[in-house]
Amino acid sequence: MKLPLNRDFDWTLLLLWFILITMGFIAIYSASTIKIDDEIIRSNYYLKQIIWISLSFVSLYIILKLPMPIIDLMVIPVYILTNLMLIAVLFMPAINQSHRWISLMGFRFQPSELAKLIVILLTAKILAKESILNVKSVIKPLIYMILPMSLIIIEPDLSTTIVFWVAYFIMLAQAGFKGLYLILIITPIISIVTSFYVPIFVIFALLLIYFLWKSKLSIHFISLVMIINIFFVFLTPVLWNKLKPYQQNRILTFIDPSKDPLNTGYQIIQAKIAIGSGQLTGKGFLEGTQKNLNFLPENHTDFIFSVISEEFGFAGSALLLTIFLLFFLKILNSIKKTEIKERQIAIAGFFGFLFFQTLTNLGMNIGLMPVTGISLPFISYGGSNLLINTITVALILKFSQEKDL
Repeated sequence: MKLPLNRDFDWTLLLLWFILITMGFIAIYSASTIKIDDEIIRSNYYLKQIIWISLSFVSLYIILKLPMPIIDLMVIPVYILTNLMLIAVLFMPAINQSHRWISLMGFRFQPSELAKLIVILLTAKILAKESILNVKSVIKPLIYMILPMSLIIIEPDLSTTIVFWVAYFIMLAQAGFKGLYLILIITPIISIVTSFYVPIFVIFALLLIYFLWKSKLSIHFISLVMIINIFFVFLTPVLWNKLKPYQQNRILTFIDPSKDPLNTGYQIIQAKIAIGSGQLTGKGFLEGTQKNLNFLPENHTDFIFSVISEEFGFAGSALLLTIFLLFFLKILNSIKKTEIKERQIAIAGFFGFLFFQTLTNLGMNIGLMPVTGISLPFISYGGSNLLINTITVALILKFSQEKDL
């Protein structure tokens, strides 16, 4: 059957998506293969990924085929279904100390991936309908975010909740929320980070006070902002103690990998070795020694970029990063092409969570960010992540060719 596409359809974005999942499959096939001399041992990760890729193609076709009114009507029911699934996973057997997956017939689905997508669609609908200058319009989406975010934190999965906030922040910016207030939203996060070293927090606090004063805000408003930030400083020890030991360890070893060279620090160290050993052109397909000797942990998910860097070198890594750059530029261009405000805000949210996941995964592979378990979109092994990210691309393609009546 023919798809209802018009001349504005973004074939380039679709092609970039296809190139990314193809590169991802090649990397997963390599990560599934251990080659030592003439002996080859192969796991079935790449076979499962073929099934998920096929489902992704079908989902993309269905989304492009469905009329927009039907998609709009599905948002609330899918939001309710997602929350029910997030509740259900809490009663599932723990995998790697977390309750994140629903298992069925050898396959696992992660409802938190769907939660990111559906919350963005719901938030865009709210922000587009009400004046962004109205405080209620800013708080109302948070009401819909609280339930799924709370359930995801219980799993526990702190990194996914951060993705929610990043997407929400970018959607507020797209909706026209004042830049000054956007800055104020993130100051508590900066206060939490700087609170680990008091002199740094004092410097940040003084700079914040100076910035607010130069913005000609009242002394009462400045005082309120500082009270909120100081509150978060005192809240930090409580939040730290609420983290699981392995989460605390990830942060500490990010600061100094030598603190835990046999566990979390080991992952960062081995990833750096794999990336550096690839040099300019790499060791060759299936020839990565860090992978083959099983020194590189989680090489099919979290550290798939290290596999690519080791086997295809700087050239292969640069090619992948270039494809990602073009992909994200096309998404930004889709925002400009889209005529309906709600769709613009939604695409901005999609850009936010895909870009943040990409940046975070690459950052933890080269030791610039702590190991969080966030996968590399379209590249890492993971069915639910690939499926939801593909549906996201399908919605961007659909939104960008929709006309404002």
